[in-house]
Amino acid sequence: MYRYDEFDARFVTERVAQFRYQVERRLSGELTEDEFKPLRLMNGLYLQLHAYMLRIAVPYGTLSARQLRMLAHIARKYDKGYGHFTTRQNIQFNWPKLVDVPDILADLATVEMHALQTSGNCIRNVTADHFAGAAADEIEDPRPIAEIIRQWSSLHPEFSYLPRKFKIAVGGAAHDRAALKFHDVAVEIVKNEAGETGYRVYAGGGMGRTPYVAHVVGDFVATTDILAFLEAVMRVYNQSGRRDNMYKSRIKILVNALGPEEMRRRIEREFAEIRAGGTLEVPAEEIARITDYFAPPAFEALSDVSPEFEATREADVDFRAWSDVNLAAHRAPGYSIVTISLKPIGGVPGDASHEQLDALAELMDKFGIAEIRVSHEQNLVLPHVRKKDLSAIHARLAELGLATPNAGLVTDIIACPGLDYCDLANARAIPIAQRLSERFADLKRQRDIGELKIKISGCINACGHHHAGHIGILGVDKKGVEFYQLQLGGSGAEDASIGEILGPGFGEHEIVDAVERVVDVYLERREGSERFLDTVRRVGLEPFKERAYAAH
Repeated sequence: MYRYDEFDARFVTERVAQFRYQVERRLSGELTEDEFKPLRLMNGLYLQLHAYMLRIAVPYGTLSARQLRMLAHIARKYDKGYGHFTTRQNIQFNWPKLVDVPDILADLATVEMHALQTSGNCIRNVTADHFAGAAADEIEDPRPIAEIIRQWSSLHPEFSYLPRKFKIAVGGAAHDRAALKFHDVAVEIVKNEAGETGYRVYAGGGMGRTPYVAHVVGDFVATTDILAFLEAVMRVYNQSGRRDNMYKSRIKILVNALGPEEMRRRIEREFAEIRAGGTLEVPAEEIARITDYFAPPAFEALSDVSPEFEATREADVDFRAWSDVNLAAHRAPGYSIVTISLKPIGGVPGDASHEQLDALAELMDKFGIAEIRVSHEQNLVLPHVRKKDLSAIHARLAELGLATPNAGLVTDIIACPGLDYCDLANARAIPIAQRLSERFADLKRQRDIGELKIKISGCINACGHHHAGHIGILGVDKKGVEFYQLQLGGSGAEDASIGEILGPGFGEHEIVDAVERVVDVYLERREGSERFLDTVRRVGLEPFKERAYAAH
């Protein structure tokens, strides 16, 4: 993984000192809350319903054991004992005291972490496929280019005050595990007909009150030109994006207003001008230098058939159930990718305690696992695990309450913090997720249902990605009462689509029953090995709508 150089370390340490002084001025009353707000937002600090919330950047979702221990320390010393992993591969602490925030940031700096650009109208934390560098279907590890983009975008003077926040994701496989087409800009690693590797660039995706699937604005951008092309996209947005209406200020609105072809034309014009200057061409030696930081571990020469693994599968029903759904194919024989579910039945999606974080760091050290990943689905991932170690790792995860066998199943629910924490929310999301996981807790039933992605947002801002859920749930407020809209048919994968609203909202005591009725229709109507999403697309909404509202 990437390690700070001397400039990185000095840069982050200086920013901590600057913010410490700003906090002192706020606490003394020299700054009002309105004056302090833009300063704290640029350092990842929000003021929510009950307390401040600090959002810490996890670039492309990669953490070391040392960093994981620091997050455990922060949860234990400065918060209420846990952290919350988000759909942007960040971690949030919901209860820090303002006076402690500079100390938290100083502690983070000692392990090469910070909270810069996790909020505000700037380029946010760059995310990537959580299976990067390990997946069997990968063309190329997307993290080196994600790191290059991170360095380019950090405190970029031209893009520090954009019309609105800006989110970038990078993927390196045909199967999209990074929700590329729902980002302001996405970079997909592709090969052309000559077998050369380059980038397909998308722009104009997003969720919120006006969701859009992104359009291709660059079919094949050369590796050395990627920063020049992204700079061109950003310039068009910065110059032409609306600043008079925050609801119409995202790049998705601009692309829709101009049309994809006009957007491409403007980008190409800026791109040509930037390329002519030559200043943003990424040197091949710099690409190689950054790529070296992400060199895979020295994989052992192993057989893909592990007697230890197979013996445990045969003898242990819990291990077999877990390994069936929480493991993914690895590029190296004898290895697996492990998804650690942060979705225990009845638990809060994405939460991890300080004890769990510390224990995971110990597990990484014990088995020589250098990295752990945060997924945009609010889970954790061990990317390089020897199959012969899986039974011991599963046993330890089970002791920690982290061995729920539900990756990709109906109880692997994405949910935003909702009205339990967020002052923007209209409704609670966490209790609905908990009740749904309890309703579908039976593992045999979950396996029978198969892949089904439920995503819940507590308001139209869509932090729970409900637009991209196979079943999406949106919390709304009706005269002070919480209601929940159902949407069906969304997808955040390579077949990206926006879910369609089923009809009027359901009350908080009706929504779980409605979801169950919708799932029952799928089980009755599916053909062969169809996923829930396939069936919805084949038969349309009407059968689901009729059943969902049958008892309404």
